[in-house]
Order: sequence, then C-alpha cells, then structure tokens
Amino acid sequence: QVQLVESGGGLVQAGGSLRLSCAASGRTFSIYRMGWFRQAPGKEREFVAAIRWSGGSTYYADSVKGRFTISRDNAKNTVYLQMNSLKPEDTAVYYCAAARGNSDYARAGEYNYWGQGTQVTVSS
Repeated sequence: QVQLVESGGGLVQAGGSLRLSCAASGRTFSIYRMGWFRQAPGKEREFVAAIRWSGGSTYYADSVKGRFTISRDNAKNTVYLQMNSLKPEDTAVYYCAAARGNSDYARAGEYNYWGQGTQVTVSS
C-alpha cells in the first residue's frame, strides 16, 4: 500500500501562487508515476499534471500548461505542484495520485492510490 497526504491548499487572489505538496509513504518503490487531478463542484475529476516517479517525463493539461509546474524530491518522497498565475477557474479540490503501471497518465482510473484532497480557492 501507498499512503498519500496533500498539503498547501488555501485561498488566494487571482494572479497569485500556491505550492501543493504530496508526501508519499509505504511501498513507494512500487510507484511508477505521480499525478495531480482536480475536481470542481458539479464537475468530473480532471487531469492536471503528472510526473514519472524516477524523474524525467512530465505531462500537463492544456489548461495549466505554462502556469503550473510539477516536480518531485525522491529523497523526501514528495511531489510538488507549483501553481502560478492562478485563475478563478482553477478553484477545485486538488488530489494527488500514484500509479503502479505505465498507463494513460491522464486517466484517473489508471491510478491506484489517492490522497484525501486539498482545497484551492482562487478569488477574482
């Protein structure tokens, strides 16, 4: 099993920045890829960004490309999501997820473990 704990959410004005963290524990050696997803009220959960646990490849949704950056610190077993130039439409609960296999990085169903989520609210 892998446990994931997110932190760093909060309330920020449009144009501001936040950094989310996701600390992984347990059988972290089984992780192939980490991802961030978000879910706004009344909407489906959507892909935000992903990164290979061993480093290298990163992937972003078009809606956040150029504004968000995903990174990882393997020594700390932590993945980060730096969010800049935030917009009101970025308001959502953000979830960290871990996948054991090399599958569709943008599909929530391909991830095996999920955190509890952290709220991000961007005011206009």
